[in-house]
Amino acid sequence: MLRYVLTAALALSAAPALANDSVAELGTGGLILSRSDAVAMQSENLFISPEKVTVDYVFHNNTDKDVDAIVAFPMPDISGDPEEMPAIPENQSDNFLGFEVTIDGVAAKPQLEQKVFALGIDISADLKAQNVPFNPFGDAAKAALAKLPQAVADDWVNRGIIIEDTADDGSGMKSSYAPFWQLRSTYWWRSTFPANKDVHVSHRYKPSVGGTSSVSFFYDGQFQGQYATYKTRYCMDDTFENAVRKAAKDNPDGYPKYYESRIAYILTTGGNWAAGTIGKFKLTVDKGNQKALVSFCGDNVKKVGPTTFEMTANDFYPEHDIDILLLQPSDSNGGDAN
Repeated sequence: MLRYVLTAALALSAAPALANDSVAELGTGGLILSRSDAVAMQSENLFISPEKVTVDYVFHNNTDKDVDAIVAFPMPDISGDPEEMPAIPENQSDNFLGFEVTIDGVAAKPQLEQKVFALGIDISADLKAQNVPFNPFGDAAKAALAKLPQAVADDWVNRGIIIEDTADDGSGMKSSYAPFWQLRSTYWWRSTFPANKDVHVSHRYKPSVGGTSSVSFFYDGQFQGQYATYKTRYCMDDTFENAVRKAAKDNPDGYPKYYESRIAYILTTGGNWAAGTIGKFKLTVDKGNQKALVSFCGDNVKKVGPTTFEMTANDFYPEHDIDILLLQPSDSNGGDAN
């Protein structure tokens, strides 16, 4: 694919540079169909912003017979590693992305299947037997682990299900058990695609927005660290990099006054439908803040509004996923530029 980078003017502020703490984004994507060559994805209208992801589909049954199928939305896997901090919008809920779906304008009630794994082994039954909730980042799971019989806790540590975690709770160093398992969640529902007709499906959710509290790929006056990875992943070009250099030069401490936001969208699942292509594809990226700087890869991208960028394509083959980098101004105002 040809790659383009979109840039916007960088606004500087007098806020002090922040520590480079990092939160990881979770890749989210679209719908998957149980294998059928009869139903095609006629169009996909995808909107991505730091606040929400909305997707409007039109599916078409190309045959003279109704097709009954299972449609699924895989949630991103989350792992209970205390050393990692994934961005989870609603971390106390099983529906941690706030996923909603409608079919021909009517709200659907999909089923949720959840399984947990440790070292690649399904340990769902183990957690159920001890009344331990599956969500590794929910408070209920940690409370349940504190009540485990010692023999069970020792067995789970040996099997890589939990780990001993030592931290200062304000009254000194304390040890406790922390989840180390991986949660795999999938929403799914049965759907009928009438013969030779369209079906409109829409879904929305809150994206997992990762980031750092400063610019992780530029410091000490030069691009370094994760720079090579970022340049490829987000298609950063000379204009983008020059804006970062200028921000660093204009700041007395030599650091660009930005913080990172990162959004990942798994687009390749769109190839699972008939023909393996999307008839009409439209992507809209909204950076939200006019002062922000945005970079992502795409073909024939155009700026269509103060904060929005658009890409369209016909017979689109979703060969690559979408990774979006936003550099947000770290001033206290955070408002849009005039």
